[in-house]
Amino acid sequence: MNQREREAAVRRILEQAPPPVPPDLYADVVRRGGRMLRRGTVARRLLWLLLFAAAVAFVVWATTARPWVEPPSETTPPLRGW
Repeated sequence: MNQREREAAVRRILEQAPPPVPPDLYADVVRRGGRMLRRGTVARRLLWLLLFAAAVAFVVWATTARPWVEPPSETTPPLRGW
């Protein structure tokens, strides 16, 4: 198809009458869109809750395990009195 044939095909499509839309389509689309918005909101809230729970779990683990403190040596006794 060359450029003129494409333009003619587009003009024919645009000059045609639009196909009829079922009357109950709008209500169905609004219902589905509302459901999608609610699902997105719930998913976002669950992800924030999961992130908060992970942060709390990390803080609890860090305060109990104290990974920044060097563990005591168990192979040789500490030297004292030198």
